[in-house]
Parts: sequence; C-alpha cells; structure tokens
Amino acid sequence: MRRQPGTRQEPRRFEKRTRGILMKNVLAMVLAGGKGERLHPLTLHHAKPAVPFGGQYRIIDFTLSNCLNSNLRKVAVLIQYRSLSLVRHLRYGWNILNHELGEFIFGFPPQQRISQDWYKGTADAVYQNLFLVESEGAEYLLVLAGDHIYKMNYQEMYDYLQFKKADAVVAAIEFPLEAASQFGVIQVDPEYRIMGFDEKPKTLAPLPDDPTCAFVSMGIYLFRTNVLKEHLMEDAKCDTDHDFGKNIIPRMIKDGRVFAYNFKDENKKTVKYWRDIGTLDAYWEANVDLVSVDPLFNLYDQDWPIRTYQRQFPPAKFVFAQEFPGGRLGIALDSIVCGGCIISGGRVQNSVLSPHVRVNDHAEVYNSILMENVVVGERCRIKRAIVDNDVIIPPNTEIGIDPEEDCRRFTVTESGLVVITKDMKLNGAELPGKSSSET
Repeated sequence: MRRQPGTRQEPRRFEKRTRGILMKNVLAMVLAGGKGERLHPLTLHHAKPAVPFGGQYRIIDFTLSNCLNSNLRKVAVLIQYRSLSLVRHLRYGWNILNHELGEFIFGFPPQQRISQDWYKGTADAVYQNLFLVESEGAEYLLVLAGDHIYKMNYQEMYDYLQFKKADAVVAAIEFPLEAASQFGVIQVDPEYRIMGFDEKPKTLAPLPDDPTCAFVSMGIYLFRTNVLKEHLMEDAKCDTDHDFGKNIIPRMIKDGRVFAYNFKDENKKTVKYWRDIGTLDAYWEANVDLVSVDPLFNLYDQDWPIRTYQRQFPPAKFVFAQEFPGGRLGIALDSIVCGGCIISGGRVQNSVLSPHVRVNDHAEVYNSILMENVVVGERCRIKRAIVDNDVIIPPNTEIGIDPEEDCRRFTVTESGLVVITKDMKLNGAELPGKSSSET
C-alpha cells in the first residue's frame, strides 16, 4: 500500500528548546493579502484568510494559534485585498498581547514607503516591510502563509536552523510523487540541504531515501534577517515575480546554507495534517471531515488550543421533539452546531453550522456548510452545499437536488458542490440577506 502524505518522520537529531521560552529575537510575518481566486465566490467579500472554517473559526486562526502556542509574541499580519473583515477579526479576537512588553499581533497594509506599488508578490510584501523588521531588531524572520490549516511548533524549526547553522530553513512535508507536482517541490541531499526548488515542476525529484515521495514546500520560511535582507534588496532591482518559492529560495541555495525542515505535526495523528484549502471542493472536504467520529484534524486537543473571536451567542437549541413521530423533529446528527443556532423542527446531518443559523420546520440539510446568520426556510432540502453568511433561503427551496437547476442559479463545481452567496438570485429574485458587502 502506498504511504499517505506526511506519514514519515525524520529522526530528531537536535536538542529541542524547552516549551515556554519566548522567541524574542524572532519576528513572524503572516502573508494574508491574497485574493484566493480559486475560492471565489467565498472570497468575493473577504480575503481568503478571513473565510470561516470549522463553524466558529477563520482560516487565519490556525496560523496565529500556532504562533501563540510556539511562544511567538511579535506577529505582523500583512494585509491587502478586501481586508475589512480580517482587520475586524484581528482587532476583536487577537488584540490580546501586552504592547508595553513589545508584544503584538497587528495588521499591516501596504505602507508604500519604498514605492507606490501594492504588494507584487510574497517576497515584495516582506521587502516593503523591512522597516518593521529593522525597528524590532529581529535577528530572525519567520514568514508564514495565513491560509493553511495545520499545527506546528515553530520553536523546533528555529532550533533546527541553529543546529544546521543555516541561513534559511524551509518547512517541508513528503507527498507521493503523483500528488506533489501541484506544489513547490524541494530537492535535498541526504543531510536535507536543499539542492533545488521548483514551483509545480513537470519532472519531480524524489527523496534520497524514498523514490516514491517528494518533499513539498509548506510556504513556511525561517531566515536569518541579515542574509534575507540582501536577497530581498537584490530581487527588488530585478524584473521577477518577487516570490519566495520562485525567486528568493532558488537564488539563496546557490551560495547559502538552506535546509529543509521535515514538518513535525502537533496534531497527534498517524498521518501529518497540512491543508492548503485553495479550492471550493478542498474547503468543503476539510470542513466536512471535522464532523466524522475520528476526524483527521483534531479541534479538541487542549494541549494545542485553537483561538478565535467568539461573539456572545446563546447556546444552541433543538426544539419540537415532542411532536415526533409524524410531526416536526429538531435534530442534528454527526454535525458541528455552534452557539446561537436553533434547529426548529428541521433535520441536520453531516454538516457544519456556524453561529446563529436557523433551520425551520421539516427542512433537511445534509453534507453542507452553513455560515453565520443563515436561515433555512420550511421544507427546504439542501444537499452538499456551502451557504455563505446572511443568506435567507425561502421555504420549499431545493439545493443540490437538480444539477441543471443549480447550475442555472448558483456556482457549481465540477464535483457538483453548490455554493450560494447573498448576491445570487433564486427564482428570478435576489436572495434575501443583509445588504452589507463585508461581514
């Protein structure tokens, strides 16, 4: 049987830090300005890191929780595209550190200190904020993506960089060769020094000790600041994509010590969990997996808590069981149901309900994701759908039942997943919902 992605562990040959030591000489920059075009229309009004996940979380919560759990206390979130909801979320849910001690989690829009351009790439985003790195006196810079789901202790990556006396370290996870070509693929020698780095290559370089797998970049980079600064300044002079994977790392491996760090998962499962939920189907699959008896990703591990902002909703409620059988039954099976939800005589199964969702009499919801403030009318039937914030679905509506009708009205993926946002039309009329463009 072929091994699943991320089942292999490199022997730990370096001393781990004692958990609890603050990494005061490390600044983290979280790249959170991408458009997330493959998640459209969910990113029509949000930056991708602000898209809800798992009922009550936002995608960026997982990266930020990793920072806190790794004792990182200086975190700059680089924002750009449709950032209002993300800024609100950072302000309400992540304004928790002591600024007088030099700790912060802040959102930083493009400063235009160097030019009048917006961020032109991942490397350019960091380059335009080098003033922040210098003002904080950070000896090391940790660059993170704000749109991935995983658990990782960045302290161990830091220890690995010190052990290898490296200029840079790239976090990597092993993937079967047939699946690795959609990512940045890393070629390493037996000591895990990076010898090549190619974005979505046609020809793959397998691991030295396993010809069936390749190392895939996770978009997590740790640099010595003085080394990175030179490469960013040189890259800024050139006509490139200004991208870490395409430009900076390939240039650094030519004359520097750059190593791959084999991702150690804090998720405590047999298979390592790292997801770039960049497509609608991948997003749906990752959410629906959470309601299984033994999900791949563990939200309930108190040793590695995931933090978010939670409004003051009342408890979830399920009503009208007294009229069963033959009548209404408010019930949810194998589902995540957040605070403020009311299952009022409807049935929910294998679904994820964000806060303040209402499912009314005789409505049926299966294998679906309902985001905040969604109302499902009486006798609706919904199967395998994602319903965005604030949508009010009129009574007797069927979604996910008739593929041709769904394609006429909504966004439908190749797999048949239906996605509904509040700007779409139903029966010739716009779906009811709040008129705000961002929530």
